[in-house]
Amino acid sequence: MGDCCSASGSCGDMASFRTYLTRDEKIEMLEEYKKSLELEAKGVAERIEQLKKMN
Repeated sequence: MGDCCSASGSCGDMASFRTYLTRDEKIEMLEEYKKSLELEAKGVAERIEQLKKMN
């Protein structure tokens, strides 16, 4: 899935093929986006720890 929820309020690649999404579809997309962000944050934290150990 692509990035979701830009400042304009649009939600990524999945929404580009349809104008209207159901409530459940929006919830699912946001949950997937949240998971993606959490994984990204975990990766950033791991990288920070690696860099700290290099000093």
